[in-house]
Amino acid sequence: MPSYPPTRSALCFGGDYNPEQWSSDVWRADVALMREARVNLVTVGVFSWARLAPRPDRYEFGWLDEIMDLLAEHGIGVDLATATASPPPWFSEKYPESLPVDRDGRRLWYGSRQAYCPSSPAYREAALDLVSRLADRYGQHPALVLWHVNNEYGCHVARCYCDQSAAAFREWLRARHGDLDALNEAWGTGFWSQSYGDWSQILPPRATPTTNNPGQELDFRRFSSDALLELFRAEREVLHHVTPGVPVTTNLMAGLTSAFDYWRWAPELDLVSNDHYILAADPHSEIGLAFASDLTRGLAGGSWLLMEHSTSAVNWQPRNAAKAPGQLLRNSLGHVARGSDGALFFQWRASRAGAEKWHSAMLPHAGTDTKVWREIRSLGEVLHRLGEVAGSTVDADVALLLDYPSGWAQEAAAQPSVDMDCFAEIRRWHAALWRAGITADLAHPSADLTRYRAVLVPSLYLVSDADATNLKSYVDKGGTVLVGAYSGIVDECDRVRLGGYPGAFTDLLGVVIEEFFPLLEGECVALSDGGTGTVWTEAGRATTATVLVSHADPPVAGSPAVTRNAFGAGTAWYCGTRLAEPDLARLLHDVCERAGVEPVLAGAGAVDPRLEAVRRRHPDGTTYLFLINHAGHAVHVPATGTDLTTGDDVGAGVTIPAGGVAVLRNDVGKEE
Repeated sequence: MPSYPPTRSALCFGGDYNPEQWSSDVWRADVALMREARVNLVTVGVFSWARLAPRPDRYEFGWLDEIMDLLAEHGIGVDLATATASPPPWFSEKYPESLPVDRDGRRLWYGSRQAYCPSSPAYREAALDLVSRLADRYGQHPALVLWHVNNEYGCHVARCYCDQSAAAFREWLRARHGDLDALNEAWGTGFWSQSYGDWSQILPPRATPTTNNPGQELDFRRFSSDALLELFRAEREVLHHVTPGVPVTTNLMAGLTSAFDYWRWAPELDLVSNDHYILAADPHSEIGLAFASDLTRGLAGGSWLLMEHSTSAVNWQPRNAAKAPGQLLRNSLGHVARGSDGALFFQWRASRAGAEKWHSAMLPHAGTDTKVWREIRSLGEVLHRLGEVAGSTVDADVALLLDYPSGWAQEAAAQPSVDMDCFAEIRRWHAALWRAGITADLAHPSADLTRYRAVLVPSLYLVSDADATNLKSYVDKGGTVLVGAYSGIVDECDRVRLGGYPGAFTDLLGVVIEEFFPLLEGECVALSDGGTGTVWTEAGRATTATVLVSHADPPVAGSPAVTRNAFGAGTAWYCGTRLAEPDLARLLHDVCERAGVEPVLAGAGAVDPRLEAVRRRHPDGTTYLFLINHAGHAVHVPATGTDLTTGDDVGAGVTIPAGGVAVLRNDVGKEE
């Protein structure tokens, strides 16, 4: 399988380049400035379908020939997009049935972007024709280093409910369930007189008088993710056939959306790439950034590529705050620290018109005499000096389990509590680890967990028998697991596991829960150790587990809140409520400490909680300690090595200024 980058000597630096927005006399100036900033990779043609094919059966490649040649002449690699992310107006006018339809039956018209149904035969045929022409024309071009399929699949239209989608959904269901009897059993259609007698009766879960069938909703979300994935596969197969040596990617949005099962997507990409944008309203956006990077690294199973982030403000939030001085560098190195082999941006030159004209860029409206341009040049220098980091992996002794269909099922209507948000709880546990200085991988419940000292399961409402067995086997062989409330409750069809909760995990955890007692909005309860439970309580008892903390308040006073159970050679912990932040931090500390998990800066004494520390490691043993100071004051770290950002040797520790960074290399046998 092709891979990128091909060596460990360079990190990627650049971004989306949209020359079709500008006259050709600007292009040479652009390339000269790219060289000045040390740009080595640009994504070209993402939204150029209308420029490449201005009318049906007419293609114009001359402008793209010119820009590809120009970039090659100056040694800048191209991540060439297939331009299928946004069909041109003539296509949508000619094939109106290709336009997507929402749950309420409204046709979504062209005039923005992503105006296509993933199950449209007309769209697929036209897209593959364009891809074939691009591959034939540019497959041997010296600038081409990577193919970029479509763009941010499903970020605006995650699910289409049109008749074409309905037909495709039925075929998907046939493949999944086999026959109608099995489908009716899986969906529990004996309830509310929903039993299906013919495949033609099955529709997407469109707007109905009240709650839709949960099994139908879950399968439609699975289908919708797969429908977009199938589009990617179709384009990838054309590219692999014509240009077998060129890797193929598409930019995921891990950390920004939970609408797609990216565990199914990631193995299909030659290189896992991701887009991430911080939320201006979040005072601790660096933690959300870390979550997105850790998740992408988990999807990739190693290093990956940051395909898009912003130099400063974006255009799509209610209040688009600019980034403070130094934040561009911290954000970029935050991704690199956690496994990205580069930092790319949307976009190179800020647009003069269009919906994203207020989105920041590497080259802003105000030109080169600007904070952003100076910081871009500085970042280019830093990434150049960090080139040897490429291809290294990230040290992590902890895994957080995340399963997209489980979260989707838990998001369905008519649950015990709307506040039991699966994806938010996983982020909350991850944030607690971040503050403790512990690096964690995100992993699927079916993954090989044996390399981890501890596995955390914040929220796994839905779990298959095979995945439950995988977790039990990990503990049985000596692993440590902590399972959060409302986990193990249903099977993969969203059918309740009978005999008491937590269903699939009752024997592993040594507890039996009889009834859920979710809390009303704003309520909290006291726990026997002085801690606080929020959102959720439950009535139950320990069978083989030791009760460490009990509920102190009625109606579930005396029921276990935190337990620990010996299982085989390992240990299984359970938390039957959503602990307040300090109490969650304390529990995670106890679990990790008992499992032998240490912070990255273990033994370094009291280090500021806003100092981010992550270690990358090459197979030869060389390590790279990334230190990113998000605090408003300097922080001293008793670590040694060579600071690659400056070239200085650090012998007696390093002081990271407020908002500053350092990357300490330690060679084999010299690790601090």
